[in-house]
Amino acid sequence: MTPFPPRVPSPGLALEPGEIHVWAVRLDPAPGQVERLGRLLAADERERAGRFRFDKHRRQYTVGRGALRTLLAAYAGGRPEEVRFRYGHRGKPFLESPHPGDLQFNLSNSDELALVGFVRGPEIGVDVEFLRPMPDCEQISERFFSESERRVLREIPVPRKEEAFFNCWTRKEAYLKAVGEGLAAPLDSFDVTLAPGEPPRMLTLEGDAGRAARWFFHHLRPAEDYVGAVAIDGGEWAVKTWAFAG
Repeated sequence: MTPFPPRVPSPGLALEPGEIHVWAVRLDPAPGQVERLGRLLAADERERAGRFRFDKHRRQYTVGRGALRTLLAAYAGGRPEEVRFRYGHRGKPFLESPHPGDLQFNLSNSDELALVGFVRGPEIGVDVEFLRPMPDCEQISERFFSESERRVLREIPVPRKEEAFFNCWTRKEAYLKAVGEGLAAPLDSFDVTLAPGEPPRMLTLEGDAGRAARWFFHHLRPAEDYVGAVAIDGGEWAVKTWAFAG
């Protein structure tokens, strides 16, 4: 596994057409960085952070939101604390100001890592999962995966079975986030590849292989014990990755 190289986001960060940028953000930095990122939050974000019962969850939210503001300001211009959001009907955030243009983003977090994806043009979906022990992954797949995905998972050797499960889960979640549905849409309405080493792609979408073939997927290993995925409708994309060092 090659870790994402560290990079400090700076104003005027270039995102070219045909590129997807993905940033990994550690949610457990030094206390000084937590405090600095916390100062970038808007009043409603500080209020939400204060409602978390546990310090860990408050810190993770604060760092993730502060890093997101820093990155958005680097791409779109302005200051991080001036960034404003609007939200889709299922809570998906979009950039409202200062200069949204065609910049799209999506974020995901699991345990102590967040991923943020950026693109110009179509909406993007990103997901990351911590590779925690999942001894009941086959039973869970019976509830959420398609018949063909369940069949493939059953045939994966035990040492790689949990990895295959999370490959499938992140690809499905990334697609649903790209279309703005989250887990509201049925997870078994489309099929994706999941076997370790197999290229990520969608095989059928509501039974239609042609519709599925339009979708671009990218597999990510942003850090040890984490797996992620990017999904976007149409085209071939160059995916560039960094670790947030702001």
